[in-house]
Amino acid sequence: MVFLEFEKTLEDLQEQLEKAEETQSEGKVDMTETINQLSSIIEKETKNIYKNLTRWQRVQLSRHPERPYTLDYINHIISGFIELHGDRLVKDDKALVAGFGKVDNQTVCIIGHQKGRNTKQRQERNFGMANPEGYRKALRIMKLAEKFEVPIITLIDTPGAYPGIEAEERGQGEAIARNLMEMSVLKVPILCVVIGEGASGGALGIGVGDRVAMLEHTWYSVISPESCSSILWRNWEHKEEAAEALQLTAEDMLKNKLIDRVIKEPFGGAHRNPELACKNVKSEIKRFIRDYREMNADELVKNRVEKFGQMGVYHED
Repeated sequence: MVFLEFEKTLEDLQEQLEKAEETQSEGKVDMTETINQLSSIIEKETKNIYKNLTRWQRVQLSRHPERPYTLDYINHIISGFIELHGDRLVKDDKALVAGFGKVDNQTVCIIGHQKGRNTKQRQERNFGMANPEGYRKALRIMKLAEKFEVPIITLIDTPGAYPGIEAEERGQGEAIARNLMEMSVLKVPILCVVIGEGASGGALGIGVGDRVAMLEHTWYSVISPESCSSILWRNWEHKEEAAEALQLTAEDMLKNKLIDRVIKEPFGGAHRNPELACKNVKSEIKRFIRDYREMNADELVKNRVEKFGQMGVYHED
């Protein structure tokens, strides 16, 4: 298991536990009591750490390399998944996975960012940073879902839309803006779930829905703490202060009425029990489908537009 910087004490204790278990397995010494004591200490220390997480620590958790990604959720939740490729204009953007499958007996359209597990996969998936063709692919498939009256599920996990010159040349801003406009009036139910990082327009490009949920240890903001720090302080050293100021956690988003639900994660984060994390997300999907199954298209669109129109604070003169 990969330990984060704030989990240093857990890492040391885990090493001690593994050595005790190794000694036990060799049959040289009875280490049962020591193993039980270390297991108890680890559990208590984990509870102590995770009940007082800072916003920056939650950002670190959202980026944990062993955290389940979109394809992990698809493999655990969706049966008969058929992936669709390409935007019919440029190419297939592998940073966004999209297709159709079933949650139990309900057909759904599912779209999500995919980061990749190793160096080769991360390069292939562009670290989950989609190009314009990725957002256009997503919109093409959402339009298919609307045509066949299929609910849409989006899984958000991106450090942002790809900021390269070629992406700007191909209309990155226009592609995201069009998705915002089109998703606001799609005549099928849309559930958006932040499963990791939810950064800026890269997240918003597939983030307009009737219900927006976040896993417990994720973040959603117009900018990352590091980028915010580099703009305000000209370096990354103040990223923790930036995270506090941005109020970007799931709890913050719910409090500010920018999302609708927080999905509980397994104790210690989704990476400690991916199967349970997938089960919790599946439960949210099933609840959403049940809640929105009978709503007619006009009512869906009306409520969705009102929902996003009420966000923020403004004055009219």
